[in-house]
Amino acid sequence: MEPGVREYMLRIVNTMSLGLLWMAINSTAGIMYDLAFIHDHLRLGNILFYLWFVASLAVYLWWVIRLWRKPLHFED
Repeated sequence: MEPGVREYMLRIVNTMSLGLLWMAINSTAGIMYDLAFIHDHLRLGNILFYLWFVASLAVYLWWVIRLWRKPLHFED
């Protein structure tokens, strides 16, 4: 496989696998451990979950943007 195509495929795989890992972690914490739902009142666990959710989403998006800003070298 050509190096440029290989680099492009690795970017796609890295982006998707980290995104799926991020979703799995947040789904597990939010749904299975009942942190995403506010029942009677707002708890500390809900606040920490949503802070983690927003912060980790920001870090993930920063990483993806940084990864895809690098130029691909298809000519090599």
